[in-house]
Amino acid sequence: MSGHTNVARFVGVIRSYRRSGARQYNEQVLVQVFTDPKLVGSLVGAKAIARDRHGNVYRGNVVKVHSFRNCVVVVRFRPNIPGQLLSSRVEILKG
Repeated sequence: MSGHTNVARFVGVIRSYRRSGARQYNEQVLVQVFTDPKLVGSLVGAKAIARDRHGNVYRGNVVKVHSFRNCVVVVRFRPNIPGQLLSSRVEILKG
């Protein structure tokens, strides 16, 4: 093996925390991915990386699809992302 891995990279934007009528799920965020809507379902299980302006790296996984029409997925980050990262860029790595 040459060590070369075939990794697909996608870019998205954090839209908000996942919320319900009674609570907010701070460990899960809604990420809008800039890709074809037909590819959104294949992103489940992909890795997500978010960076803040201080150099901190937040890693997470795509848990499920929130909206096929708007290309929105639910990403669970560990540790939870701070509120300052809302509407910032996320890199999604599939492969």
